Amino acid sequence: MSTAVMNGANVMDAASSIDAASSIDAPLQQAMRGFAQALAESAEFQTFEEAAAQLQADRNAQQAIADFQNKRQSLQALLTLNAVSPEDKAELERLQYAFMSNATVVAYMTAQEGVMGVCQTTAHILSEQIGLNFAAACSSGCC
Repeated sequence: MSTAVMNGANVMDAASSIDAASSIDAPLQQAMRGFAQALAESAEFQTFEEAAAQLQADRNAQQAIADFQNKRQSLQALLTLNAVSPEDKAELERLQYAFMSNATVVAYMTAQEGVMGVCQTTAHILSEQIGLNFAAACSSGCC
């Protein structure tokens, strides 16, 4: 699980890079900067940033995530072959439950769903306005 997905600085940096793209006309650049600022200032995004900061600071959550990821990585070849022993599978499930039930992780995931909802709604509105399925046309992001 990566908490470096996005933050206000990244959103505003993306808006600044819009300025550097000379092929985009000024009104479109202004609209894109406005959107990035509105997204960064939204309650959903602010909640997400707070949850991401709390997740980064929570040593227990970080340890639970690392324990699960390390175990999963050590079993990757066996998982691919569906050859994991029942004991290892039970241990992996226990570790997954431990991190997925951590209150800080739950808060982060809930906040992430909230900001993704804003992105998906925005993509839907953009799609309607431009007559193109925006989410299908873009290859990255949370659309």
